[in-house]
Amino acid sequence: MKLQQLKYLLAIVDNGLNITAAAEKLFTSQPGVSKQLKLLEEELGLQLFVRKGKSLGSVTPAGEQVIERARLIMEEAENIRSLAADFYHEEEGTLSIATTHTQARYVLPEVIRKFRENYPKVNLNLHQGTSEQIADMVTANDIDFAIATGSHELFRDLLLVPSYHWDRKIIVPNDHPLTQLKRELSLEDLAQYPLVSYVFSFGGQSSLKQAFTEKGLDPDVVFTARDIDVIKTYVRMGLGVGIIAGMANDDNEQDMTTLPATGLFPRSTTWIGFRKDIVLRRYMLEFVRLFAPHITSDQLEKTRHIRSQAEIDKLFSDAHLPTLNESPSGNKKRTLLQSIA
Repeated sequence: MKLQQLKYLLAIVDNGLNITAAAEKLFTSQPGVSKQLKLLEEELGLQLFVRKGKSLGSVTPAGEQVIERARLIMEEAENIRSLAADFYHEEEGTLSIATTHTQARYVLPEVIRKFRENYPKVNLNLHQGTSEQIADMVTANDIDFAIATGSHELFRDLLLVPSYHWDRKIIVPNDHPLTQLKRELSLEDLAQYPLVSYVFSFGGQSSLKQAFTEKGLDPDVVFTARDIDVIKTYVRMGLGVGIIAGMANDDNEQDMTTLPATGLFPRSTTWIGFRKDIVLRRYMLEFVRLFAPHITSDQLEKTRHIRSQAEIDKLFSDAHLPTLNESPSGNKKRTLLQSIA
């Protein structure tokens, strides 16, 4: 038994047992209404109407009782829709997000500031970790949203919305020989020095490691860390040349020089993901919009009803993602954040 069949049944009764009039009221076809009525009667094993040829003459006693209960069911269905709408628009609740240190430190502060202005009664919980740790939080249902880069194989239970691109940058002390180059930096240049970067950046089949391998180079990775500020500390100590995310560089770091690495390594894409079974409330979608400002209102609304990654990929196949390669005080970063204000 389907709600649609009960809806058709009540429409027939409310239109004087005229199936054609009921179909017009429902903006559907007369044969379609007749078919659903027949299926309902077959499933119930009851005759709901006394028929006169191809027309309906009257309601049977059994039909009277079914119609009475059908009205109650449809009223409750409408109440549930109203409840869902109220829940969706509710401006109080909790939003738990898991992400990496770089995202939490350099990207999310302005997004969270704006979100708090719009939804001051929503409690935000921000968890930090590696992609593997974030995936564990997803498995344990400890979070609503995850924000990370790549690692799609770890997040098959989430729907991932592409949010922005970013490139890597190189950081060195101001007196480092690489600052004296009169040309663009190359992988061969980097391979001459010990390197410092993120944990797992050079593990497995990472794009960073692959870039060196394709050039026949074997980089000397002397130190890795999860925390970008730890990486910077050891670069300052002269332990090695730092390879970091483009957005993870502060303009007020006067003791280090930043060198562009665009084109040396594959461009990365950061996404925001949510569980397939989650009921997205309005403030949750607003957070997605703030984090990924390229999403249109129409796409945002459609996202509420999507339950497969294939649908997400299709919805955003033509999306133009911004590229975030500047520090919070950089011009490009300011442009991006102004677009979400």
